[in-house]
Amino acid sequence: MGKVVILGVFVADTAYRAGRMPRMGETVLGRSFSLGPGGKGSNQAVAAARAGAETHMISKLGQDDFGQMALSTWEKAGVIPHVDQVKDSYTGAAFIFLEEATGDNAIIISPGAAALISVTDIEARADLVRGADIFITQLEQPMEAAMRGLEIARDAGVTTILNPAPAADLPNGMLALCDYVTPNETETEALTGHAVETADEAARACVALQDLGVATPIITLGERGAYLAGHGLVPAFSAGAVVETTGAGDAFNGGFATALSEGMSPEDAVRFGCATASISVTRAGTAPAMPSRLEVDALLAVG
Repeated sequence: MGKVVILGVFVADTAYRAGRMPRMGETVLGRSFSLGPGGKGSNQAVAAARAGAETHMISKLGQDDFGQMALSTWEKAGVIPHVDQVKDSYTGAAFIFLEEATGDNAIIISPGAAALISVTDIEARADLVRGADIFITQLEQPMEAAMRGLEIARDAGVTTILNPAPAADLPNGMLALCDYVTPNETETEALTGHAVETADEAARACVALQDLGVATPIITLGERGAYLAGHGLVPAFSAGAVVETTGAGDAFNGGFATALSEGMSPEDAVRFGCATASISVTRAGTAPAMPSRLEVDALLAVG
């Protein structure tokens, strides 16, 4: 069992399914509503834990019902929390619009207490980070906290993964701290200026990311799979009809981190991540959609 430490955010997902997004000033009738656990870091932690890693989650929560939802979600999945609960703030929440016909999504995140995560908080958990096999973070908490986590991990020889989502301007030197960076097509274009629609374009974007200091870029390509620099396209798996794509990238990252923590090669780890994501999109929700290790191994076995 590998050890994965994740710095990130929990938010309560409020998901609205409708035929289309309303225009400004317009109201449309929805088809369904659901409330459940989410947040990129939390989703990745649940995915990693369910895939078999010893998983630790660094974050902040409010002292409220959504905070209890986070703790319950992590306990059920086997995630070990390292969190402060802030009395004068609130646990984060997300608005998720789901297009009925395709399952595609648009999201607004309000991170709440997690927006207060500081460099001091990360330094207080430096020993936890140093003891990891894999350290992974995203961009939903303050940038300086993510940067410090990557610095501590890199100095200790821990393998580092940055999922640069949501897309944002990165501080100088951040990408050079990353063994792996896992943007999707939109995030890749924001980082490199290169649009990515084909495997050849993904290859050129990977070269641009390497020029920025990334050791090994991996561009996630949705239903096509993921492009691993130096290897090529690793295809997605056929696991059933797509129900919802929200959280697919988080499933990939959690599965990928787990596989790396167990000593798999980058190519095999990307395949493991693709299998994890391919199962997750056949289910509604984010954290609840993350598959078990048995399910991932079964899909890998049939190819």
